[in-house]
Amino acid sequence: MPRKAKKLYDYIDRSAIARLAGEPLLSSMPMEGNVSGHHRSNHKGSSVEFAEYREYTPGEDPRRMDWRVLGRTDRYFLKEFEAETNLRCHCVLDSSGSMGFGEPENKLEFGKRLIGTLTYLHLRQGDAVGLEVPTSKSGMPLPARRNPSQLQVVLEILGKTKAKGADPFAPKLHHLAEGTRMRALVLLVSDFLEEPNDLAHAIHHLRDRKHELVLFHVMDRQEIDFPFDRPTRFMDLEGGSPTLTEPSVIRRQYLEQLEAHSSALRKVCAETQSGYHQIVTDEGVAKALSGFSSERTRT
Repeated sequence: MPRKAKKLYDYIDRSAIARLAGEPLLSSMPMEGNVSGHHRSNHKGSSVEFAEYREYTPGEDPRRMDWRVLGRTDRYFLKEFEAETNLRCHCVLDSSGSMGFGEPENKLEFGKRLIGTLTYLHLRQGDAVGLEVPTSKSGMPLPARRNPSQLQVVLEILGKTKAKGADPFAPKLHHLAEGTRMRALVLLVSDFLEEPNDLAHAIHHLRDRKHELVLFHVMDRQEIDFPFDRPTRFMDLEGGSPTLTEPSVIRRQYLEQLEAHSSALRKVCAETQSGYHQIVTDEGVAKALSGFSSERTRT
């Protein structure tokens, strides 16, 4: 395998695959797909998953009739089942300047591995996967496709993506909501460092379009713990002026504002029945996806 291709495949986390490959990642909402798959459809069809009874109309297939109900009630009823389909999974990666923060692995590189691993898992179970990096110059969004070669295309886009710029994330999500017509699973990978109200409006817009939404809130350990204990110059990775301050003076206020920001995101996700997962980069992709996977497993 060429060295470049081997490096791209490093965006697929092998420990996460080993842990999660045995169970399908299922949508919690009915999906609209064009082939048979693992996910509930918003249409009725043939399956092993019973949905409801419906009164028989002359001319319909009598093989679906429930003869036991006929014997008890002297009325003709058909069994309706949940149809199962594939889904469209749209991955959206924030590549603004703030995603370049973190060590030894910055937030963007962690997000790439998260998306690379999810792309592999969804394509493996027959789902269509697309990718959008709205704050980069990587070109038009990659439409969702289910062919195996899509993995290579996704990995190549991830490999070219750099953390740069200060474009707000929320307006791009409004554009995605307008441009994605069929209901889909939308996975947002970002540090969400912008106004919670702007993000809330974008999340509501996506949910109003019937998309299922999952937020992966990626953070570095230094952002969570704020371990600085001496005068520090903080650089704005999105173009603002640097700030020299005494961390012990601002630490409490910083942590309170961070918690308020995260709480606002959790609140809007609860209101819209969207998934929310706060991820710290030093915990690894396998752990980051374990909560997401457990929500997706049919019990």
